[in-house]
Amino acid sequence: MKLLEISGLVARYGAADVLKGLDISVEEGEIVTLLGSNGAGKSTTLRAISGLVSNVSGSITFAGQPILGLKPEAIVRLGISHVPEGRRIFPGLTVRDNILLGGSNRKGVGRRMLEADVDEMLGFFPDLARLQDALGWTLSGGQLQMVAVARGLMARPRLLLLDEPSLGLAPLIVQQVFRIVGDIRARGTTVLLVEQNAHMALSVADRGYVLETGQLLVQGSPAELWNNPLVRAAYLGGGLATAS
Repeated sequence: MKLLEISGLVARYGAADVLKGLDISVEEGEIVTLLGSNGAGKSTTLRAISGLVSNVSGSITFAGQPILGLKPEAIVRLGISHVPEGRRIFPGLTVRDNILLGGSNRKGVGRRMLEADVDEMLGFFPDLARLQDALGWTLSGGQLQMVAVARGLMARPRLLLLDEPSLGLAPLIVQQVFRIVGDIRARGTTVLLVEQNAHMALSVADRGYVLETGQLLVQGSPAELWNNPLVRAAYLGGGLATAS
């Protein structure tokens, strides 16, 4: 079943088209990755899905419902959660309170249930359990990323949008983060992943799309993408010929 379907998506910042008629889809239960160089439109795609880009046209359908034009909070309530690039943790709040904020948009859910869900997240991210009273500014990059993902999962999403989860992290922490991505899917959450680290992204993904200057360049399974000479040129030495 197609959980997310994007057709003819155009997104503009000022006079410039960042996305130029993009078509992608995500089946329920999949991990799908968006690959491409800086400026390809990957993060803009996630922002458009989340309702954070105002100048958009085309079609975005989630679970059979058109969502283009809805407010971000309405999109979250439908079951889409967005973990943005840069983590954006509140430095003066504790780990626990940062995670708790992820459930603030769930209508009709009391504090006791939200606290129980935080406890569940701390069980899912055991490295954070011992840090639950630590302030955000004291955390390492990897710990910040785990808090950001845990906060995103507090919305109980059907679809989790992950933007550059490995950015700025040491290789060993990157491996840990991508194990968590696999665990998230095992819990029943579909994942749309934007990632510069093609090796790690394709190691966990079921399918991938490669974007170039706002358009779809190629799509396929991880094996198909690695066997495509355009993808190999982009990620195994050299860059996309016309990447911005």
